[in-house]
Amino acid sequence: MDRLESMSVVVAVAEAGSLSAASRKLGIPVATASRNLSELETRLNTQLFQRSSRQMRLTDAGRSYIEACKRIIEQVEDAEREVSGEYRVPSGDLTVTSPWGLGHMHLVPIACEFLEAYPDIALRLLLTDRVLRPLEDHIDVSIRIGPLADSSMIATRIGSVRLVVCASPAYLVARGRPERLDDLASHNCITIDDFGAPRTWKFVDGNREIAVPIRSRLTVSTSEAAVEAAIAGAGIAKVMSYKMEAARRAGALVIMLEPFEQEPLPVHIVYPERKPMPLKLRAFLNWITPRLKARLAGPAD
Repeated sequence: MDRLESMSVVVAVAEAGSLSAASRKLGIPVATASRNLSELETRLNTQLFQRSSRQMRLTDAGRSYIEACKRIIEQVEDAEREVSGEYRVPSGDLTVTSPWGLGHMHLVPIACEFLEAYPDIALRLLLTDRVLRPLEDHIDVSIRIGPLADSSMIATRIGSVRLVVCASPAYLVARGRPERLDDLASHNCITIDDFGAPRTWKFVDGNREIAVPIRSRLTVSTSEAAVEAAIAGAGIAKVMSYKMEAARRAGALVIMLEPFEQEPLPVHIVYPERKPMPLKLRAFLNWITPRLKARLAGPAD
């Protein structure tokens, strides 16, 4: 059994979701792919995939094994390039995920500049507020807001974001500026629909976290819409600082009740440990880390 070939089959099946799709990707018969997989599972004395009529899903053992396979295959490819004298510049595909708003505002512009500087690298950007799993979803780099769960991933903190209360200057002239948390009860607040969440906002008063009742006359589905409504004078919004920073700098929104803000949320770049680190990953991390830090270092975080 060619162990490296079998590893390539395992990786292809995991990425494609089926033996037939993997065989097409590798350009080998389905029977050959199936035999390689069966022989490898026999050698390892463990099941790597849960098989069904529609798809094949990795078992827990398979998840651990496939990550090792990918590292080995990449190291072999790097060694072959080096020995054969091929170019040693960053190349290949990278998949990166981040929250939707942060991605649209900050990651996309930085990524476009990165592609100009590294023409042999292709990026796949997954912008979603759903937390994706690096191994199962084939993620190379994740940008995450908030506390991180304990894991074997490498995390680099690049900044933080505040949860701020803001309104337009015109609204504050017409309705007055709230100075105390109790003042919110007499104001129009713009809320973000969160599956029937109670009409309260959380703040910190001294060492206590408190939930303050608010009156909502407008509910929207995204924080971006809440920012636009606040700019239009519909009321007071509570959003992450980076989402309203451009409007704040333009004078369209004003931050208030700052002494009662909750602790800022940390922002990290997260990626699996890989030794040696692929050139394409190192190039991306070296490019994105200082640029995201600079973008998140504005006065509103």
